[in-house]
Amino acid sequence: MSFGGPQWPQEPSQQGQGQGQQGYGQQPGYGYPPPQQGYGQQPGHGYPQPQQPAQPNPFPGAQGGGDTPDWAALADASASRGRRKRLLLIGGGVLATVAVGAIVATAVVSTNKKNEAANKNPVPTDSISPTGTPSPEPTFSSVAPPPPPNPRDYISDPKKDKAPLSAEGLFPGKKLSMNNRPYKKGTTSATTNCAAVTQGGLGGVLKRNGCERVLRATYVKDGVAITVGVAVFPSEAAAQKAKEQATGGIAPLVGGGVGDFCHATVCLRRSNAIGRYAYFTQAGFANGRKVTKADKPVFQASDDLGTFAFNQIYARGRSQASAAAAAGE
Repeated sequence: MSFGGPQWPQEPSQQGQGQGQQGYGQQPGYGYPPPQQGYGQQPGHGYPQPQQPAQPNPFPGAQGGGDTPDWAALADASASRGRRKRLLLIGGGVLATVAVGAIVATAVVSTNKKNEAANKNPVPTDSISPTGTPSPEPTFSSVAPPPPPNPRDYISDPKKDKAPLSAEGLFPGKKLSMNNRPYKKGTTSATTNCAAVTQGGLGGVLKRNGCERVLRATYVKDGVAITVGVAVFPSEAAAQKAKEQATGGIAPLVGGGVGDFCHATVCLRRSNAIGRYAYFTQAGFANGRKVTKADKPVFQASDDLGTFAFNQIYARGRSQASAAAAAGE
């Protein structure tokens, strides 16, 4: 029965700034105020008028004769002078504005020329050492580093799979725990006579595909006993064929406090493969009771030990791949 084991880890824009120009203030006219009469000097009220000496005409050329100036002519002359002065001020303002604009335009053109020159001839950015000598720029290799070794390569090719292999190394310690489910280990064994540790037709399958060795261990939990066997083959293809052709099962391994089980009764058998290793489990009740589909503890134990075997084999490949990477192979 094929078991569903684990799968292979496979620059912000600038806002325009309007430069509004303030108008020049209009200059007031320079007209003369009208003459004012003295307070309380109304004629015809019986008060004698003071006699004053004759005064020269303060406004020579004024029309109208006598001592009274021609106020209308003076007002026209004053207005004319005011208009001329305003025109001069406005004209001066326009000239000043034109001059400022020319200066700004000159500055912009000058700045643009400097920027273009800087772009064409950038300032060197070489770093300078304390002695004043330019520091050399770092160099990088154009050759990509090789990828890290693949652990699967080391458990698929016997020329690379050279690490020591033993039952105690593959199934270490006195117990194991899978997802907080503890299992106590019974005993282990290793043999090159692959067919001798099988039941049914599995021995012939192992022999036909070139089995080199079988390593076994038995675990127990809550009255359920499980033997897991790992068979080593000369190639990955051979291990896959053994998995596909599997019939019968791995023989239960007794001892180390575990009695005989899975003889003359129904037990759960499963098989799987990874690299050049095929692994098999046989799980049943330690008291000989036959297994049914409703016996979930047996199925759980079979799953746990199959996953454990997978993890141990893959860890073997990962360890060898890491050692090769450290050695620069």
